[in-house]
Amino acid sequence: MPTALPAPAATLFADFEQEFASTRRMLAAFPEGKADWKPHAKSHTLGALATHVAGVPARGVGVLTTDFSDITGRHPGPPETTAAALVALFDANAAALMAALAGSTAESLEQPWSLRAGPKVLISMPRRALVRWLVMSHHIHHRAQLSVYYRLLDVPVPGMYGPSADEGLPT
Repeated sequence: MPTALPAPAATLFADFEQEFASTRRMLAAFPEGKADWKPHAKSHTLGALATHVAGVPARGVGVLTTDFSDITGRHPGPPETTAAALVALFDANAAALMAALAGSTAESLEQPWSLRAGPKVLISMPRRALVRWLVMSHHIHHRAQLSVYYRLLDVPVPGMYGPSADEGLPT
């Protein structure tokens, strides 16, 4: 998935490939047959959460290629239920985001983008800030939730920033 990014994007988003590799490992560990499990009545199912994690990079494509998004009436599709489907969805979305970033310029990254609910503007910021906040920070937050779900299900948790407790230190 490596894509050569132009200078502004490479400087701002140098960590994306590493974070995406970590997310790919997390999605590859998705436990088959557990998609409907959830830790609490107010929580999303494991399948819905993992599908959301796999889909977040696609939001970045919208931030980079449109002027706004209207969340009115938006509903998530059915959740993926296998590791293979989640990894494929994530790979496609991450590749699309990296391609959109590769086509960005310093000027385009400074242009405003808005998230709306009908006519009401919920947030408006430069694209560079929203790609960082709405895509990467949001994505890492939900990936961490996914690791908690795995722990509660006794699924070995892949390391994100070095070995996890399940992997141990290299010998």
